[in-house]
Amino acid sequence: MEVRIVKAEEAVGHQLAHDLTQIDPKSGYKGARFKRGHVVVPEDLPVLLSMGREHLQVLTLEADEVHEDDAALMMARLVAGEGLTVEGPDEGRCTLRAAHNGLLLFNGAFVDRINQDGDWIFSTLQEGRPVKASQPVAAFRIRPLVVKRRQVDRALAAAEPIRVLPFRPLKVGLVTTGSEFRKGLAEDAFRPRLQRKLDFFGGVMVGQWFASDRMEEIAESVREALDAGAELVICTGGMSVDVDDRTPGAIRTVCDRISFQGVPSLPGSMLMLGWAGEVPVVGAPACVVHDERTTLDRLLPYLFAGLDVPEGQVRKWGVGGLCCRCEACFFPNCSFSWG
Repeated sequence: MEVRIVKAEEAVGHQLAHDLTQIDPKSGYKGARFKRGHVVVPEDLPVLLSMGREHLQVLTLEADEVHEDDAALMMARLVAGEGLTVEGPDEGRCTLRAAHNGLLLFNGAFVDRINQDGDWIFSTLQEGRPVKASQPVAAFRIRPLVVKRRQVDRALAAAEPIRVLPFRPLKVGLVTTGSEFRKGLAEDAFRPRLQRKLDFFGGVMVGQWFASDRMEEIAESVREALDAGAELVICTGGMSVDVDDRTPGAIRTVCDRISFQGVPSLPGSMLMLGWAGEVPVVGAPACVVHDERTTLDRLLPYLFAGLDVPEGQVRKWGVGGLCCRCEACFFPNCSFSWG
């Protein structure tokens, strides 16, 4: 890279070596009128001269060099997958924003590979979390003004798509288990909390069924929810190891297959997921009633995005899976955060 000082007229077709600030006393504006790396065109000359810029510092790149903005755009074309918009480049930085509410998905290993080169800076939100429309989910930039072509090619070879899968407005059936609820001796406190969660995903409650601790009755309630058109069934209570905890057996009776029973994450380690045909049936432990964030919140974004969560995937929920139960959790794998 060579930096030269030339007359403004001779700068046409060349890249600026630094930002050019414009001050307009009439409007009170002060800011970068031209950004570094901007390629000067003939239409820029009157503005440059009015700014007192008769001479400019311009860049001349070598054949094996790539400008930061060009490198960032090349990366954006590869990593901006479904459900993302690209903002930039601005001084070598591009930002990826969610086009809609959805589940953020990508392979974090590719980000680590790119960041092995200290001239690349690639940062993302945690994979597998819900995001809101227009929320930044990833940003990357080149640290120097120019970078070697081989560095760009190596980073591009490592790049993989980042996606935001949209949430589907599922119809949800709630099965509340426990003789105390069935007999009216206790009031269910989970439904209003669940409704708040469903609102974000666009889900709607189609009904609530109460069952005693008998496995056959719980299974029948799940079948009634399915017959009522539920596209997701959530069973609460009866998921532990007490003698009256029969919900897991009922779920196994109704479902064709089981994705997992038990997860290495707290609160909510007794979480269970089965499938009755194409409909997910969730066994939610009792902690979902009193804890705002549990493993259920980790699971729901996948289900509303139309995805299964197989056993091998939940086995990786241990690191970062301990929720600190704070209002604004900074742990990357926290069960749930609207962030």
